[in-house]
Amino acid sequence: MSEPPQQIPRPPAARPGGPPPWSALAPAERCGLGLERVRAALRTVGPSEPTERLPFAASPAAVLIPLFEEDGEARVILTRRSPTLRSHTHQVSFPGGRLDEDEAPLDAALREAGEEVGLDPADIEILGQLTPLATLSKGSHITPFVGVLAGRPVLHPNPEEVEHAFDIALVELLDEPVYREELWEVAGVGERPMHFFNLPHDIVWGATARILYELLELVTLSGRTGPPPAAP
Repeated sequence: MSEPPQQIPRPPAARPGGPPPWSALAPAERCGLGLERVRAALRTVGPSEPTERLPFAASPAAVLIPLFEEDGEARVILTRRSPTLRSHTHQVSFPGGRLDEDEAPLDAALREAGEEVGLDPADIEILGQLTPLATLSKGSHITPFVGVLAGRPVLHPNPEEVEHAFDIALVELLDEPVYREELWEVAGVGERPMHFFNLPHDIVWGATARILYELLELVTLSGRTGPPPAAP
């Protein structure tokens, strides 16, 4: 598969990482990832109240992880950033962006989802929040929120911000050829895992891949009894 025209700053010493935590799940445990399973998983990480803006973050931002269900499987909406933007052109991302002054993270995520792909905040039920994370390149502090829609939405991508909007089932992201991990040596940080999802016409990496990884790990492994499956 040829890579899309995004820039992935892979260091020369990058090496393969390990398998994902869901790699040893039985086939039956990798399907049926519907919204009820997502809801149950999000209940294990606490309440869904919005967090307050973090004043120490250099560039506080927030993203929305929009989900809807089709044929019993939850699907996630992603965007490919416009080539006219100042940074991260052609990269796959969630709807979201920087916080306006005195804006709460959840308000920013919902506002950006409306501006970028035309999602109405009134149609979105927020299930919860995933772990905030910082980006290496821009020093942004990103708060991710998981939201669900009643059905497949009609998207209206804003060409000034979004080159392409699409959706994919969570279960498809679990396919073995799709996910891979690389180990990168990062200055001032040391060696750290980098996540990649190889889609038919895109590669998801960076902060978006880290958020997807956390969501998939949460949904596939929460509620299991006993120890997690051993990696093959």
